[in-house]
Amino acid sequence: MGIEDFGGGQTAQVDVLVVTTNDVPGYQVTQVIGEVFGLTVRSRHLGSQIGAGLKSLVGGELKGLTKTLVETRNQAMERLVEQARARGANAVLMMRFDVSEAADVGTEVCAYGTAAVISRV
Repeated sequence: MGIEDFGGGQTAQVDVLVVTTNDVPGYQVTQVIGEVFGLTVRSRHLGSQIGAGLKSLVGGELKGLTKTLVETRNQAMERLVEQARARGANAVLMMRFDVSEAADVGTEVCAYGTAAVISRV
């Protein structure tokens, strides 16, 4: 596995900008659309759980679980962008992730933020 397997975020060409800040330098918010979110729940894979248990005995990064979490976060963020785009936004401000256990069967990842329309100043 290369480093590209463990990265996330947006690609270079985007039509909906996602930022964790309240504003974007050089832009003004012309319309606040409201809260948007992208949600996904991933079940635990038995093989990865066994591998993680064995790896925890000797220490170190659980690369299989790390890769799965990155993929899960990316899917949640893609869904966030789809929802923002469908509502007419070209930006999502104050984006955050929330991760929790889902009924002891998997991991729930929610990407959420404020959909807005921004324009260059």
